[in-house]
Amino acid sequence: MMDAAIVVGVDGSPTAWSALTWAAEDAERRGLPLRIVHVREPWLAEHPLGASGERETLTQRCDRLLAGSAARARECAPGSRISTAIVTGAVIERLKTESETADTVVVGSRGFGGFAGLVLGSVGLGLAGYAQSPVVVVRRLPSDGAGEIVVGYDGSPCADMALEYALAQAAARRSRLRVLHGQRYPVVSPHPVGYGPLPIDEVPDIGQRLIAWREKYPDIELIASMIRDHPVPALAAASRDADLVVVGARGLGGFTSAMLGSVSHGILHRSHCPVAVVGALRRRS
Repeated sequence: MMDAAIVVGVDGSPTAWSALTWAAEDAERRGLPLRIVHVREPWLAEHPLGASGERETLTQRCDRLLAGSAARARECAPGSRISTAIVTGAVIERLKTESETADTVVVGSRGFGGFAGLVLGSVGLGLAGYAQSPVVVVRRLPSDGAGEIVVGYDGSPCADMALEYALAQAAARRSRLRVLHGQRYPVVSPHPVGYGPLPIDEVPDIGQRLIAWREKYPDIELIASMIRDHPVPALAAASRDADLVVVGARGLGGFTSAMLGSVSHGILHRSHCPVAVVGALRRRS
């Protein structure tokens, strides 16, 4: 789909500002429009209880938030096409709707109001699990550009979509791409408590699976690394020196249920850089 926008949800919280910065820079790098969205929940009162007539109404606060967000985005991405919108409804449902036409939806890890507990609660999992576009969750921005994208890969269809998104990011940033492949645990090994069921499927040789991707993106330095740790600590360790970590929606082997299950929960908790979870990747003409 041509000219789909990078959509970022804002609510004035610190991580939402980080998400806005990430989204604006990504939009400018990739030549895409930026759409800044604030979800106004219909049950919130226009006038706060006990407020005097001199205080801002909810509508005024929303307008001020979007104006400030647009101004900050223009500072980060002066060449991007920027639009703003106030949409009314439940946050998760409205962001899902935005994802139907978005290139990517970007949110902060924790926020005020409807974005509260985004990573730890049901809102973040619901959006990452059912959005129609990749979802980027920004807990913190990298302090310095590391020049590396990290992707968890197990050869599953969703892992291929995650790899394609990661390659597009690497191409736009002129970064190298590190592909982490998690080897399955032996059945006799202790269960990694808190990280879901033991994987049982063996994945074909990772080098053979990556040949087509290397041919499609010959200018990208692609490094494949086998890991024998559980994927959560392995991805978390790799995130210390990365600009972005990318995982797929559902997988095989060590990356089983990477978005709806415990692996995604773990990396969203522990990543030192933004995390992209990819469950859908629409083809552009």
